[in-house]
Amino acid sequence: MPKSANQMTASKKYFQISPVDYLAGERVSPIRHEYIRGEVYAMAGGSQAHGTIAGNMFALLRNHIRGTGCRAFIENMKVQIAAANSYYYPDVMVTCDHRDKNLADDFVSYPKLIVEVLSPSTAKFDRGVKFADYQQIETLQEYVLISSDSIQVDCYRRDTEGRWEVFTYEKGDELELTSVNWRGAIDWLYEDVLELE
Repeated sequence: MPKSANQMTASKKYFQISPVDYLAGERVSPIRHEYIRGEVYAMAGGSQAHGTIAGNMFALLRNHIRGTGCRAFIENMKVQIAAANSYYYPDVMVTCDHRDKNLADDFVSYPKLIVEVLSPSTAKFDRGVKFADYQQIETLQEYVLISSDSIQVDCYRRDTEGRWEVFTYEKGDELELTSVNWRGAIDWLYEDVLELE
């Protein structure tokens, strides 16, 4: 006899998996999933604007950090947040920590910069639950949210006392990322995103 919607909801807790099982499954899965405290969520595809903005940010950072010992990743590398029992796929991240060179090839744990490109369906989660989880990464210095439907960047920066301050940049501004000592025109992030021109 098929389960009712109520029965399926009530039994959801039995489908939680361990981080070890998640990582093993993710290594062979044709699609990406994020892992949040025992539950696994398939990731939806992004828009052209989303992909272009993430690619522009990655290219700018990759060129800037070349030869410094830091590494930049785009979309397909997970970040482990042990304190939150979670794994996410940031759009772009940078790690300069030697400990990340000794970890398994499929995640890093000590990023200093994480960038997410917002979409209408993810903005609330990226600003809420995900940011709360990211704040538990001790090495994280900046969390950058880039709008994909308007020219705006919110940069959350951790101060010397561990508090997070937000700096908002708009069209024509110069964006500063102190975590990696980078400055550049915000418009560079939106290059080839025609609908925003």
